[in-house]
Amino acid sequence: LTAEHAPAERRGLWSSFPQIGPAVGFLLANGVMLALSATLSDAQFAAWGWRVPFWAAGALAVAGLWLRSSLTESPQFLGIDKRARVPLAEVMRGHWRLVLLTAGALSVGYAVFYAVTTWSLAYATEQLGVSRTVMLTCIMAAVVVKGALTPVAAFLGDRFGRRPLCLVGCAASALWMFPMVALLATGEPLLMFLGFLVAMLAFITMFAVIGAYLPELYEPRVRCTGAAVGYNLGGVLGGALTPIVATAVAEGQRVPWGVAAYLTGIALLSLGCFALLPETRPVRVIAAEATTG
Repeated sequence: LTAEHAPAERRGLWSSFPQIGPAVGFLLANGVMLALSATLSDAQFAAWGWRVPFWAAGALAVAGLWLRSSLTESPQFLGIDKRARVPLAEVMRGHWRLVLLTAGALSVGYAVFYAVTTWSLAYATEQLGVSRTVMLTCIMAAVVVKGALTPVAAFLGDRFGRRPLCLVGCAASALWMFPMVALLATGEPLLMFLGFLVAMLAFITMFAVIGAYLPELYEPRVRCTGAAVGYNLGGVLGGALTPIVATAVAEGQRVPWGVAAYLTGIALLSLGCFALLPETRPVRVIAAEATTG
């Protein structure tokens, strides 16, 4: 919806604001847990405190449902002469290669995000004995920077193209996973924060432009379904599997190099998928810049 309402020359920037959502959600969720841990006793938390995040999530779900039901469709969607009767069937029949490429391309973003926000938290607290509060502080600080710089990366995507930023982000992720794991294994807060920060910057270099890039890859007729399937399949490949695989690979290792190798492999897979995808930055914008330049 954001991408289809945005002007072509600012589509990346406009579409980056929904991408700030994961950072805001992560900060709210963990901020609530930190506040509850600091203000409640163990008995109070076990009796009712743990329910508070679920109540808050329920309220947000109702608000989201109300917001979605009050929105009108975009002009591009309303302008389609013949809409797909069964969009999923049409996507899988005519766009299956694009779906697989987008899923593979997006896998690294999920893998990096959940390695930092989920796996590293469990690894450091259980294997290194680092305080959960210290770990959450390091991770949350990196996520704050990531969220703040999302529009900046998206603006660069409008200026230099979606695909180049995605390739840079993938390459940076592939190069940084071994240093990140090494910094995490020190257990030192500042070093861990540095590792998380660079990983989040590599992540957002890609995902800041995905809000514009992914819809632009699909024709309006199947855009919503194609983008949703590719995006969520990438989440399964990169997000759902990463904490499970990383936990298994890291077991018994002081420095879990196997996790670094796994994440580097995911980054290289995504790099290859992005290399096979086309640039989608509007041609008229490029032509206008060439004329004025």
